Order: sequence, then structure tokens, then C-alpha cells
Amino acid sequence: FASQIAPVAMWLMDHQMNEQASINFGEYYKRIPLKKSATIVHGNALRTDWQSLIEPMPWEKEQPRYHYILGNPPFIGKTWQNDEQRMDIENIFQGVNSAGLLDYVSCWYIKAAEYMLKDYSTVEKSLPKTQTAFVSTNSITQGEQVGILWNELINKYKIKINFAHKTFSWSNEAKGNAGVHVVIIGFACIDNPEKSIFEYNNLKSEPHQLRVSKINPYLVEGNNIFLKRRGEPICNVPKIGKGNQPTDGGFLLLSKEEMEELISKEPQAIPYIKKFLGGQEFIQGIERFCLWLVDINPTTLRKLPRVLERLEGVKKMREVSSDPKTREMAKTPWLFRESDNFESFVAIPEVSSERRNYIPIGFLNKDTIPSNKLQILPNGTLWHFGVLMSEMHMAWTKYTCGRLESRFQYSAGIVYNNFPWPENPTAKQKETVDKAAQAVVDARASFPNSSLADLYDPNTMPPALIKAHNALDKAVDLCYRSQPFINETKRIEFLFELYDKYTAGLFVKEKKKLKKQK
Repeated sequence: FASQIAPVAMWLMDHQMNEQASINFGEYYKRIPLKKSATIVHGNALRTDWQSLIEPMPWEKEQPRYHYILGNPPFIGKTWQNDEQRMDIENIFQGVNSAGLLDYVSCWYIKAAEYMLKDYSTVEKSLPKTQTAFVSTNSITQGEQVGILWNELINKYKIKINFAHKTFSWSNEAKGNAGVHVVIIGFACIDNPEKSIFEYNNLKSEPHQLRVSKINPYLVEGNNIFLKRRGEPICNVPKIGKGNQPTDGGFLLLSKEEMEELISKEPQAIPYIKKFLGGQEFIQGIERFCLWLVDINPTTLRKLPRVLERLEGVKKMREVSSDPKTREMAKTPWLFRESDNFESFVAIPEVSSERRNYIPIGFLNKDTIPSNKLQILPNGTLWHFGVLMSEMHMAWTKYTCGRLESRFQYSAGIVYNNFPWPENPTAKQKETVDKAAQAVVDARASFPNSSLADLYDPNTMPPALIKAHNALDKAVDLCYRSQPFINETKRIEFLFELYDKYTAGLFVKEKKKLKKQK
């Protein structure tokens, strides 16, 4: 349908321009009957030789070529791709590790880059070189996709980003069309001396233009950076991990009603029931519980028949699993997949709404069992909490984290382990952050009946909490530098520069290590 509509739309535009020409020049232009239209092909763009679609003009002596390639490829994330689309990605990204994580849009970038690199190396130097711009899903500039796609584009195909529109909300006039969050990226094998980044104050505002000297794959002014998934932090801070995954079929977990019913019939089970929080429960203040039987005495367990019934359900669920590890766990049905219970820890929800100015982070203790939907920082201090709750860390998170739909998807390997903490904070600066962080905790505590969702909704955030966060942001900023950051863009530019500084030595060490192994 689109392929049939396209020539009609172009003929209509041609007719309108002829009408305008007639008015301007006093001569009637007509092109009827219609004999010629643009070359429009219905097919798989990723399995078509784009060069073959250009029909040579009578005056062209050499092979015809594109001057510009523009478009908005299909917006399909990895979860929604069909088998044919997955095969397209596999074919386009041959030999590229983790290419299966990429959005379908990525294939058009590689296809265009291949064309432009060939064009750049074969066309006469005096002639203009082909350039490309695509409207794309913004996820190709976030999270793990950046390192996979842009490392290939920049290092293999010598691509430079020459202009970019940061994330904005885009929709067309089609019936039932849903708005999506997109970016526009103009790129080529040539490095245009004048580059522009178009920023949006909010997703639906008009953009304002910034003149810059270079644009990196996160659409920030700065050197090219590809964050790698790391197992350890680049700074000297506690290692972060995930909470405990039940893999239980729901038998080890209890709603408030189920918990109350169990202890009314089996009060001996009370010492083995703990609060259980995932990301949603943590943010929304939902009460949930679990059976935590890590150190239970076998004799005691035998005297809890209703608990044993639940363990039988866990065992049966695990025995029929297709996962060998889960089947092995059937031998210990009273245990979670992990059994970590720390004295105290900082909890970070894995998924949080992008509407919030801050991801709600908090302190929990051994009376609460965190699920695998919480990232946890064992024995985290007010200093760690304060920096992670700051505007600096939020700026980093917004630009580097992956997204679940449009929500923030916080990860240890990409976000936390790559985060550049303050370089050399003084004892006094750290003490100031500690006090400001405690003030945030105290401000929250003054609203005992409000959930974190209530407290951090931009429309309902209490003034006392806003004031406490402003003071914390200022205290953390001063740990990085004495000059204030005028906006989020300046924060992320500074953080990328600091990341570059921190990791330069790491990369040198990695190279030396590889040579030594050879």
C-alpha cells in the first residue's frame, strides 16, 4: 500500500509545484498524461542492492550515485522482531558480538555506512560525498546498544556524526498511531566542520540548536565513547549486585493476606517470614512477604506442615523446568536461587518511570529480602546513597541506561560500574554530602504514609523533599568541581570527560595484558 501511495503523493507534489511555477512565471506547466515517476521498489530494503535502484540520467558519464539518503526505518526492538527480521540482523551484522540485542533500525545504519564508505573511497575527491540521516528509535543511543552498533560504525566504517536531534516524541497522522521516542542522526564518512545538536526542553517542545565541534554516540559533545558492560566498577566503590531470585512458582512468596492466614494456622512459622521487595513493591509501598528458610532446623521444618505443602509445590515446579539449573534446585526447594541477606544495603529499583527527576533509592536491612528486581549495594553508606541520589548520577543514568519502553532500566554492568564518581573529594566535602543525604532520608520519614511513588511524582513531591534534594545536588556538584553546572548537558559532558580520564589507564593495562598472554 505504501509503495503504491508513494508515486501518487509525489505526482501530487509535482502538480502543486507546477501550479506555483505557473503563478510565478505566467506560463502553464502540465505533465499530463503521467508518464514518469520516481523509482519506488516494494521489497526488503536490507536484501536489496541500493545502488541498483538508481537509473542513470542521459548526461551522466559515470555510474549514478546518491547524494543523500534519508528515511525512518521500522521501529522494532529485539523483543518484537519476527524470524525474518532476526535473520536480517544476523546477515547484516555478521561476526558482531551481541548483535541480537540491537533494534531493527540498526541494520539501515550499517547498510548506509557500507554504501557511503564505498562511495567515499571510489568517487572523485572533488565531487560531494553521500550523506545519510535517519529518524530512529532512541534506544540505539542508550545502554548496551551503543557499544555494539556505534563501535562497528565508527571503527569499521569510519562514520562521523554531523548533526543530531536528541530524544523527542514523534507521531504521524495515521489512525491509531502511537507516539514513540525518537532521535534523528545525520552521519557520513566525511567530517563536517560545522556540527549541530538539537536539544529539547521536553519531549514535545521545539528544539534549540547548539553548535559543537564533535558529537559522540550518546549525542553529546565530546570524544567517541562506547561504554562496555563491566563486572567491576571503574572507581573504588562497593561492588553492586542483584537481589534474590525465588524461581519458586510463587510458593515461597506471600501476599499480606496469605501471610496472615499462614501465621494464624501455623504461628511457629513467624520467625521464617520476612518482608520481600522487588522494584515495584519498593517504589509503590506494596506489602509482600516470603518464606526465608535458609538456616531452618530440619526438625523445626517437619513441624510446619503448611510450609511443607508450599515446598512440595516449589519442588514440582522446579523438577519440570527446561532449565538444568532449576531442575537441580528441586533438591533444595526451601532455598531461593540466591540466599543473600545483608545487615544493611542501599536498594536501587531495576525499572523506574522516566517522569521522575530522581530514581527512588533507599536503605533496607536484613529484615527485608530484596528480589532480583532490585540492585543492591551491600553496606552502602550515606556517601554512596547521596551520590547515587544526585542530579549528577541521574544525568549519567538518563544517557547511559537501557530502557524498558520509555522507563529507566538501571544496570550494574553499564550504568553503575561505568559511573565516574568524584575524583578527589575532601573529608569535609564528603561530610557535607553525608549530612545532605541524611536530610533527604529525614524528609522522606516525615511522610510515613506516603510511598516513594508519591514522594517522587513530579506533581506531588513535597517542598521539604525538593529542598533537601537541592541541597544534596549542590553538595555532590562541589565534589566534582567548584563551578556550578548550568544544565544537564554540561553535567554529562563533564562526566564523559571524567570517564575518559579514568578509563584511559584501564585500556592501556588491558592491551599490555593481552600482549603478555600472546
